[in-house]
Amino acid sequence: MELPPVMPLFDGPDFLLSGNAIVSQHITQVSLYHVTDAGLLIEHASDWLYEQKYNENNYKAYRSELTTYFHWCFDVLKQSPILVSRKDINLYVDYCQHPPQALIAYYNVPQFKLDKNNNDEGERRVPNPQWRPFLGKKKLGDIQPYQLSDNALKTKMAILSSFYGYLMSEDHCERNPAQAWLNKSRFSSKKKYQYDPEEASQLAFTELQWSYVISTIEALAIEKPAVYQRSLFLIKLIYSCYLRISEVAARAGYSPIMSQFQQDRQTGIWRFYIPQSKGGKRRHVAISNALLTALIDYRRYLGLSDLPTPRETHPLFIRHKAAGRGRDSGVLSANLGIRHLRDEVQEVINLAADKAQSEGFNDDAADMRALTVHNIRHTGITHDINLNHRPLSHVQADAGHESIDTTSQYLHTTKTERHQSAMNKPLNHLDGIE
Repeated sequence: MELPPVMPLFDGPDFLLSGNAIVSQHITQVSLYHVTDAGLLIEHASDWLYEQKYNENNYKAYRSELTTYFHWCFDVLKQSPILVSRKDINLYVDYCQHPPQALIAYYNVPQFKLDKNNNDEGERRVPNPQWRPFLGKKKLGDIQPYQLSDNALKTKMAILSSFYGYLMSEDHCERNPAQAWLNKSRFSSKKKYQYDPEEASQLAFTELQWSYVISTIEALAIEKPAVYQRSLFLIKLIYSCYLRISEVAARAGYSPIMSQFQQDRQTGIWRFYIPQSKGGKRRHVAISNALLTALIDYRRYLGLSDLPTPRETHPLFIRHKAAGRGRDSGVLSANLGIRHLRDEVQEVINLAADKAQSEGFNDDAADMRALTVHNIRHTGITHDINLNHRPLSHVQADAGHESIDTTSQYLHTTKTERHQSAMNKPLNHLDGIE
């Protein structure tokens, strides 16, 4: 099959979430040889793109920019976008201003098309071999030198900055190199992004809100165990180990299993092993006695032994019914993907918010409905630092933060607490001493 020199990565919104076999094969190769988290990044990008489905112009612009940027990261720089720096963005700008001639087209064609030679049942969409990531101009039939206008460059950087902002909200990266480049460029404005710790504290459930989440899912797990026992352990695991949803969800090349719960032979201490997180890193997370008890309860419900063995391959979160399509079609004993787990937790959060509202906590209920599964990770970190008083260095290691500064941002107090601690502080500690 003839393919374009650069692989288009994202089909139209009607086909985006169903995936494309040819694109998946390409991303698998990228993951194996160059960028280990390529598959996860594509999944994040697809979710972000899908949010633009109701604005056709935005969708097309965002899709075009992400495809070009991922091509440059995967095929040219051979590095994860998570590791890209502001200086690297300068190289990307140069690339976009002077792209290879083979990647420039002079008329618009769709990125994907129907495969008319497909003998299988149903329609099969394939990359269009005529598509190119850059669009040049002709004048009176003559090819004009390729130019990238200032407005087009500014738009590209704004889109990338927005995407990095999304990744940061999902805690998949800790910096925004596109925004850093804009801040130092001729397009910079006087208003720069500044971290507001009080605003960031809103990314976590309050103690009251979290108690509603836990009490709601515990009651549901008793009432309908076949539906909610899985959700109960999922929520407790994310909260206790500060996990990103991508760290417990299945994707190409990663399927979470029970033996990721590991016991240290010398100390007897249990921990949860994450073989690959953002930037391709791995880490072990210390687990509490409460989570270990929750694991035992969950495994007993599944009919398993109390604790996993070192080589146990049982999936961490199995399906309630066999998959209807995709790589796990017809398989029941298989892990769930990011979207399924995210929707499952969101249902619980919404039910907890309904319960809070029914008991008169209207503002809390409204706040809870604006939070997502990822805010459970923030909540676990925030509660451990501010309520359980775990050392910052311990939380940093378990959270997988590159810098202690990132972890320190979760260390916050309310205005009332700050006022009370400042109320009686003296100006002279030695006043009155003769």
